[in-house]
Amino acid sequence: MHRWCDIIQDGDFLKLDFEEAEYEGAEASSPERKWYVVHTYSGYENKVKANLEKRVESMNMEHQIFNVIIPEEDEIEYKGGQRKVTKRRIFPGYVMVDMILSDDSWMTVRHTPGVIGFVGSGTKPIPLQKQEVDKILRHMGLIGGKPKIDVQVGQHVRVKSGPFENFEGVVREVLAERGKIRVNISMFGRETPIELEYEQIDKI
Repeated sequence: MHRWCDIIQDGDFLKLDFEEAEYEGAEASSPERKWYVVHTYSGYENKVKANLEKRVESMNMEHQIFNVIIPEEDEIEYKGGQRKVTKRRIFPGYVMVDMILSDDSWMTVRHTPGVIGFVGSGTKPIPLQKQEVDKILRHMGLIGGKPKIDVQVGQHVRVKSGPFENFEGVVREVLAERGKIRVNISMFGRETPIELEYEQIDKI
């Protein structure tokens, strides 16, 4: 089985559908409450989420299983000059479950239709480390230190790191909630939109 830290790639983060207070409250209410990653059949993520939530309710497991989340983020594209926002699965075939691990909660999750198993070592589920979850939440702006972005659409900037270092461009969109901006740079004689971390640019 994969370790979740092996699945996370640089620059890829999960958009988690819960509030900072709820996450912090989970730790405060029970030190045994952790986030686990569950492997599903490809394309079954929504079914697993729906089925598991129904099982939690019908089996009265609300005191041990609290949240089921599909890792996804907004993907913005432009077609015919129109801005279109769609959901993109960051890690297809995986869902995250906020739970207290016990024999009963393990069986509730494991026997949900569409579930292959928990991510872990052998048959033992391994929870996400707090620093792993914090990194995801912080990057998504759900806890602490969301980066302040003080550039505006139409402003000229220079890329100072990454594969487009030293390219200059114009800010096309500010994604404040993600700490990123979209910039149009000139490449091969045409305008090319790229997405950058705010820390990767300098204002000109």
